Amino acid sequence: MVSFQVLARADEVRGSGRQALLLRTAACGLALLLASGCSLFPAHETPAAAAPAPRVAHSTAPVATQQTSLEAALARGDNVPASPGTAMAAANAPAASTTVVLNPNAPKSYTVKRGDTLWGISAMFLRDPWLWPEIWYVNPAIQNPHLIYPGDVLTLAYGADGSPQIHLERGAAGLSAATRVEPLARSTPIDGPIATIPYAAIASFLGKPSLITTEQARRAPHVVALRDLHVAVGAPHTVYVSGLQKAAAGRYSVVRLGDALKDPKTGKLLGYMGIYTGTARVEEPAKVSRAVLTESTRETQPGDLLFPEEQATSADLLPHAAPDRLDGQILSVLDGVSMIGQYQVVAINRGTRQGLEAGHVLAIDQAGEVVHDKSCLQRAQSWCFGGGPKVALPSERAGPLLVFKTYQDVSFGLTVMVTAPVRVADHVRTP
Repeated sequence: MVSFQVLARADEVRGSGRQALLLRTAACGLALLLASGCSLFPAHETPAAAAPAPRVAHSTAPVATQQTSLEAALARGDNVPASPGTAMAAANAPAASTTVVLNPNAPKSYTVKRGDTLWGISAMFLRDPWLWPEIWYVNPAIQNPHLIYPGDVLTLAYGADGSPQIHLERGAAGLSAATRVEPLARSTPIDGPIATIPYAAIASFLGKPSLITTEQARRAPHVVALRDLHVAVGAPHTVYVSGLQKAAAGRYSVVRLGDALKDPKTGKLLGYMGIYTGTARVEEPAKVSRAVLTESTRETQPGDLLFPEEQATSADLLPHAAPDRLDGQILSVLDGVSMIGQYQVVAINRGTRQGLEAGHVLAIDQAGEVVHDKSCLQRAQSWCFGGGPKVALPSERAGPLLVFKTYQDVSFGLTVMVTAPVRVADHVRTP
């Protein structure tokens, strides 16, 4: 199977090593270019005429030995064009025939704009993001053709066999990035490739305790008071911490105990959501220690817990479909909002025990409403009480969920696109 990496912060790459890194992550931009089906795009974009969707065969050969012509070109460091429709191995699934489905409102062309994300653009062309490389036409005249820049033009065309193809015409920003040898020093990059997903949405979960067990909550050092009797503080204020007398000096993650995560079927407590509030530095551990907040994402309060800082987790992901016949539910959402929207972090009751891993893509099913069948009132049925009998409506697909962090029985995912209201207890499943 083609490996695609999410380059969460490509605009931070500096120095002469930039082109080598861009080449290694060349497939990142296109692996997720096409997410779930939102049909909104600028009015001036003209929808393409419908065309027969080609079939893409999946191979049963081991993933490690599979390599498309696109991968081979990247490995050699050249720009050999790869033909659309290259066979791919389906991750964690038996061999099957997969259909490349275009969005019926796909534009004939689209000019990339500043502020676009690859997930947003993807909705304009394809239904399933992992099939994007199958229709991408690699132009050998363009250096690093897989990274997308503001000003680039993506054009939808069809091959002689009717298969769809996406062509890239490099804009000014992309040309300057591809041809520049030494990057210019600037406080804000202006010509970097567009982001795949908003890194800020998941940054507070990467390398931070996100699932807190009952035992951890009981034993962890905690903030007992804030200097000058403040109710809540942020960096660079001082807080007082109890329970560090046997700990080492250094940096600690400050985490608030969030919602209790209980399996909806068994009622078993799986842990608590850990909400990162900031980073504190402890110089002299004691029974009651002074700690200085060096970073804050939200205010720190008495009762917040401290954990030794973990090594930062990579934001690189390999997007692929979740294991077959997986089904779970949303347990909680960060900040406890009642209606879950786009780019929000949720916890689900499935994890590594069920085969989930970072990069798996799940479909969110909005639970069907329960309504009253009022037809009995119209027929004046004598037995019609309380507005009519209750009827449960079927579930409706509400968008994809990208898993980015997993534990044994709990995972955290990002709602990369939401097309219908999503709530806690809604189901997630293999797409």
